[in-house]
Amino acid sequence: MEVIYDFSGALWKYGGKNTWVFITLPREPADEIVDRVPRRPGFGSVKVGVRIGATEWSTSVFPDTSLGSYVLPVKRSVRDREQLAIGDVADVTIRVVLD
Repeated sequence: MEVIYDFSGALWKYGGKNTWVFITLPREPADEIVDRVPRRPGFGSVKVGVRIGATEWSTSVFPDTSLGSYVLPVKRSVRDREQLAIGDVADVTIRVVLD
């Protein structure tokens, strides 16, 4: 079974010179993922399919206890292709496969 979530979120960076860029999932989908997906090894990550604009890729979302949500990493190639910068708001679709 597959669950699809659509939301918008701002891109933010974590770290110094070689930063990671993320979008924080809104509370509702994050809470549903916690309730429906078994915790996995690897920081409790959950595999997802993602679409931003015309770009689709596979990755994982990672729990962030300080935010009380999951964070979605957005790689440079996606940001470049979709012309996104830190602080921009992106429309996101994620697909979570439930076993």
